[in-house]
Amino acid sequence: MRLLRHLLSRVAEDRLLVVLLVALVPLLLAQPEAAHSLHRLVDWKTIGALAGLLVLSRGLEDSGYLTLAGRALLPRVHGERALAASLVLFSAALAAVVTNDVALFIVVPLTIGLRTVADLPVGRLVVFEALAVNAGSTLSPVGNPQNLFIWQSTTLSFMDFVVMMLPLGLALTALVLVAIPLAFPRLSIDVRPGSAPPVLDRRLFRLSLLLYPIFLLLTDLGYAVLTATLVIALFAVLRPKVLRGVDWLLLAVFLLMFVDLGLVATLPAMQSLATGIDTIPGGVFTAGVLLSQAISNVPATIFLSGFTEDMRALAWGVSVGGFGLAIGSLANLIALRLARQPGLWRDFHAWSLPMLCVAAPLAAGLIQRL
Repeated sequence: MRLLRHLLSRVAEDRLLVVLLVALVPLLLAQPEAAHSLHRLVDWKTIGALAGLLVLSRGLEDSGYLTLAGRALLPRVHGERALAASLVLFSAALAAVVTNDVALFIVVPLTIGLRTVADLPVGRLVVFEALAVNAGSTLSPVGNPQNLFIWQSTTLSFMDFVVMMLPLGLALTALVLVAIPLAFPRLSIDVRPGSAPPVLDRRLFRLSLLLYPIFLLLTDLGYAVLTATLVIALFAVLRPKVLRGVDWLLLAVFLLMFVDLGLVATLPAMQSLATGIDTIPGGVFTAGVLLSQAISNVPATIFLSGFTEDMRALAWGVSVGGFGLAIGSLANLIALRLARQPGLWRDFHAWSLPMLCVAAPLAAGLIQRL
């Protein structure tokens, strides 16, 4: 009973989860026949990958070695701006190689570890890392789910896709870098003297680090759910404390997002909206930007792909749509939840909404010239 009360308390405090639960009711009333097939709306590979990454990143964080790496980084940068630029570039480059969500599971815990040794705007750093992975992942066909879907829907080679996305990816990354002086003062970083060194758990670090590439490989081969189950079982036996620190409600948020947004996409109003794509200024590019703000860029990509053959405009639109509202990209939600900082949603939108307002016309101008 006590555990149930604690769980209900956690759910009540999670505003996004509550909104998704409440929104599910009218959606099911509008489409009662869909109630028996809700599980088909869920991308179980994504849920499995997220579950495994939550556990492994928590293991790396609890091992103390990411905090140690952060301490080693601080003496090598000269001030908050240099630190922010380094983390932004690292996040963007990493996202292009290992996807935006995996990049966040590496970078955000490392950043959080910095607050134990210095007074830093950790929340703002995480915000810029979220913006950076959305920008950097644009460069590669494997950088994010929407790029992968579009790439597999075309006959473009890997390098042809990179060439198609390169102007946008570089422009968005440059935009994030240009905003750094506005967000971070030219202050030196004062490492707190006498701060206790992190408690290191070498066995936990080795276990988490060893499982990371194995998990990513098996997930890429299509065994995400099975591999995640095995990872969770292994930690339940060897390191149960790690599992207690995992944000399991994030999985519930993603499950409900898939269900709610899947139901929204089948509404007659959405179908009518899609048929009018050609009549709006900017066509599918504008539709990708705007629809991403309503149902996130991955569902928007899948939905709009059935109404257009201009895959470049679609790819550019949903990539820009990752800025703006947090729901625009699932990576945004992951970053905000991993950071566990009060008021971070407000701070995120204070930067991401202006970024969208600049990125959208910038990308629209580029796409017309190329």
